[in-house]
Formats: sequence, C-alpha cells, structure tokens
Amino acid sequence: MKLGARIFKTGVAIVLSLYLAQLLHSPAPVLAGIAAIFAIQPTIYRSVLTIIEQIQGNLIGAALAVLFVLLLGNHIIVIGLAAIMVIILNLKLKLENTIGLSLVTLLSIMETPGSDFIPFAGFRFGTIMIGVFSAFIVNLVFLPPKYENKLYFKIANTTEEIIKWIRLGIRYDYDHNHLKSDIEHLKDSLLKISQFYSMYKEERSYFKKKTLEKSRKLVIFRQMNSTAKRALDTLKRIHRFENELLQLPEDFQQTIQEQLDCIIYHHEQLMLKFIGKIPTHNVSSEPSTCLDHKELFNLFLSHQKDYSDLNDPHLYHTMQIISSIIDYGEQVEHLDTLITSFHSFHHNDELTIEQEQME
Repeated sequence: MKLGARIFKTGVAIVLSLYLAQLLHSPAPVLAGIAAIFAIQPTIYRSVLTIIEQIQGNLIGAALAVLFVLLLGNHIIVIGLAAIMVIILNLKLKLENTIGLSLVTLLSIMETPGSDFIPFAGFRFGTIMIGVFSAFIVNLVFLPPKYENKLYFKIANTTEEIIKWIRLGIRYDYDHNHLKSDIEHLKDSLLKISQFYSMYKEERSYFKKKTLEKSRKLVIFRQMNSTAKRALDTLKRIHRFENELLQLPEDFQQTIQEQLDCIIYHHEQLMLKFIGKIPTHNVSSEPSTCLDHKELFNLFLSHQKDYSDLNDPHLYHTMQIISSIIDYGEQVEHLDTLITSFHSFHHNDELTIEQEQME
C-alpha cells in the first residue's frame, strides 16, 4: 500500500488542528480534528473554495442550532427538525459538500445547552473553524502533486494497455475472461484520467506564458483522453464481435489487422512525440499499409455485395467494427494535428512533464 499525499496531509491536518485546539484550551478539541478531515482537499484551488463553503455551512449549522435551542429547546425531536433544516438550507444554497460538517456543528452545539449557552456555542463553532483553517494551512504548506505528470502517465499507461490488447485481439491470441476483466479495469482508469484532468485544470498559473501553454496542453490532454476512449471502444467491439471477424474473408481480415496495426503504431508514436521522446519529423503513419477512411469504407461496401441477405446480422456487426476503426483513426489524426501545432509554439525543453513511477 502506497502512502499518498492526501493521506499524509490528512494526518498532519488532524495533528495540527488538535494541537491548536488544545493550545487555545478548547473544551472539545476532537471537533477540530473532525473538521480537518472534512476540509482537506487535493488542490490549493479546491482548498480555497472549501474554506469559503465551510465557513458558510458552519454558520448555517451554528445559527440554526442557537435558534432552535432558544426557541424550542434541545429535545431529540427538535434536533432532528433542526438537522432537516440545515440540510435543506445547504441544498438551497448549493453547499452540498458542507452538509456533513454543518450537521456536526449543529449537533455539537445543541447537545449541552445551559446558562452559558451562547458562549458555549461560540466556543464549539470556533473549535470547528480551527480544524477547517488547519486543513487549509496544510494544503498551502504541502504543495499538491504535479497533476500534469500524473495525468500524462495515467493516459500513457492506459493507452499502452489498450493497445496491447488490440494487438492481441486482432490476432485472436488472448484469454477471453482475462480481457473481459481488464476492460472493466480500463474503464475505471479512464474515470481516473477524468479526475486527474479536472485537478490539473484547477491548478492556477501565475505567468501569461505558462497560462497559454497550459491552455494548449489541456486541449491535447482532452484529446488524448478521447482517443483512448475510442481505442477502448474499438477493443470492446473486437472482443464482442470476434466471431464476425473470423467469418470475414482472409484478405479482409488481413486488411483490418494492418489498418489497426498502423493506427495503434501511430498512436504510440504520438504519446512519445508529445514529451519530446521522438522528433516531430520522425512520426510516420506508414502510408504503405494505412488506408484512408474512404478506402476502408469502400472495402466494407465491397464485402457487403457478397451477401444476398442484407438483413444478415453479420453485416451490421462488421459495420460497427469498421466504423469504430474509422472513428479511432480520425481521433489519432486529430491528436497528431494538435501535438504538431503545440510543438510549433513550444520547444521540448519547455515541457514540465517528468518521469515518475505511477501507481
């Protein structure tokens, strides 16, 4: 098990919040630790948004707690009604992420009313805010991981895995159950890529040159993700319609194999070209074996003429395979255009992606 940055930051935030709460003689320092758990975030940008939202949410929880206790007391039914109101107000104000901590604030204040209830409520609210600010300080001190690195290598590793299976799939040299389970794993990897993309997008650049470079990188990373999705879709169709592929004429099967070999080779080269591992002019799409999309589609139409029954499901399934290959090829070509354009504005030594071991 790997100790991630967020796990480490959460532990530090809890220690800091408990220490500050004890230093300030808070009556319930554990509340600060609970608040720190809710408030820790993976990026500085999200941390800023979180602290603003948590202040609003905790004010709602504290205000309603005081209001209900002063008007109705602290019977368990009253606490339940107050909790419902807290949830409704947070939802109305679009503060869904603060509901948990708002309820913690509410319960901690309403549990023990007495003659000094207002000061007691203030102390409880202040203790919880100590935890929120402690988490914010930890997020500032411990710089977030380089999500650009994580994003690129997650895409590269996922793409490499998909391409490996496509190579095996078009040669019918794979274990069906193993591929089926790996497809589910690859779907999860694509979801992780989307999360890394959002985190990288949220990172702020403070120089105009870096901002422009990052804007172009965001476009490329989005296209890399789209291309990986098309590759996975092609893999799924190869797996699903293997029998249809086996029924095709041998020359047609060979053409599909060569076409896919060409596309995935081009795709691999582009992933390396982006980080400067391959010079721009050395990326080749192997025109001797690659057909253009029109030629591949015409080949399918020629194959269609050999069937007297146009309602044969084999034709529809074959058409799905061919359309998926064409779509995948178009995505790779678009990625090539974006990367070539990027390198015309930025040199390889400007790239900030560094080699690192991914999870």
